[in-house]
Amino acid sequence: MRWPGSLQERLALTLGVGLTALWLGTAWATATLLRHEMNEVFDSKLEETAQSILPLVALDIISREEEGITQRIATLHEHDEFFTYIVRDNQGRVLIRSHAAEDADFPAFEAMGFRQTATHRLYYDAALQGTITIAVAEPLSHRADVARETLMGLALPLIVVVPLGLIGALLMVRHSLRPVRRFGDTVASRGARDLSAVGDGDLPAEIIPVAEAVNQLLDRLRRALEAERSFTANAAHELRTPVAAALAQTQRLMAETTDADAAGRAAEIEVALKRLTRLSEKLMQLARAEGGRLRRDAVSDLRPVLSMVLADFDKAAGPERIQSSLPNDPVLSDLDPDAFAIVVRNLIENALRHGIDGSPVQITLTSDTLSVINDGPPLAAETLAGLTGRFERGQTVSGGSGLGLSIVQAIVDGAQATLELHSPVQGRTDGFEAVFQFPGRALTGLASPETRW
Repeated sequence: MRWPGSLQERLALTLGVGLTALWLGTAWATATLLRHEMNEVFDSKLEETAQSILPLVALDIISREEEGITQRIATLHEHDEFFTYIVRDNQGRVLIRSHAAEDADFPAFEAMGFRQTATHRLYYDAALQGTITIAVAEPLSHRADVARETLMGLALPLIVVVPLGLIGALLMVRHSLRPVRRFGDTVASRGARDLSAVGDGDLPAEIIPVAEAVNQLLDRLRRALEAERSFTANAAHELRTPVAAALAQTQRLMAETTDADAAGRAAEIEVALKRLTRLSEKLMQLARAEGGRLRRDAVSDLRPVLSMVLADFDKAAGPERIQSSLPNDPVLSDLDPDAFAIVVRNLIENALRHGIDGSPVQITLTSDTLSVINDGPPLAAETLAGLTGRFERGQTVSGGSGLGLSIVQAIVDGAQATLELHSPVQGRTDGFEAVFQFPGRALTGLASPETRW
């Protein structure tokens, strides 16, 4: 039998088995004691019966005119006779027997007292200086029947009490462990970005150290992540000014120099500085995604945010590269507009950078999803599964920091949204599709963007 993995089931099973064993042991001990007491009672009854009948029989025999006559006592009505008796003289002749007595059940008199055969328990007594003896017998089957009925009387309540006891033990254990289950549910329901302390006010004393250890671990994780985000954001922010200055000086040098070799080296420096600028911007976006508040108390229309981002890409990549489809009705969500803009920008940049040169990028906005599709060969399943990791760039030779999809995934985790990556595109044999599903349930058809959830 496999031991249950749940603490609740273990306690209930242990208590149930223990109580059952205790009840069965108590019932067995009680039955043994009752059997002993019943034997004493029945033996006393045999002795009393003999001592009650023997004086009367002696008077009857003395008053007889003839000796050696056997007399069977008649019964007034039919009934179960558990005690039978036989009276004999000193020569072994039967003088009186009860109506159900059989001579074979009564061995010859040897001594006064109790005697037991294979089928009966007997008591012998004598009167008139041993000239008259009496033997009173009780079938052993009668005692066995009484003992069995007594055991049944003890066992039948157990058939009801034991299941009720097991159910009661389970309910008591379940009630006692309710704070533990609530604590576990609270920890399990925490989002990836929620590292606040978990309450332990009503936990049992044995579980409080566990809760304190969990809270200490959450606090260390929170401080470590805050330090990491702070370093990332500060480093990226502090890099912007010197990198911009270096880039400006490099571009000025390129414009003023007449040395072709110097101009070539300056162009390489310009490319590296631009790459560093993009990386610092991505790092700042990543810090924003991991540390900022990604959902608001009020909903807002996401269409203007998407239109603004698309306008920037139209200027940079040309309107022929971007094919967008926006609904006529407002797309309302509590997702922070800045976070949504970061998602859109990174998904479109990823599609433009890794799609086939010159092929259009299709952006579709619905009431609850944003879909970005670009052309290209299908990706392997293992490559697709690792694209949201940091600095993962897939099987491509194009430039990029490898942070775009990881930034989107960070926002997805923090906002309780969903990101699905498909390659090939659903319904096609090629291409790449990223589907961002808004957190919660999108609201459509509402007139006011200030409507609250």
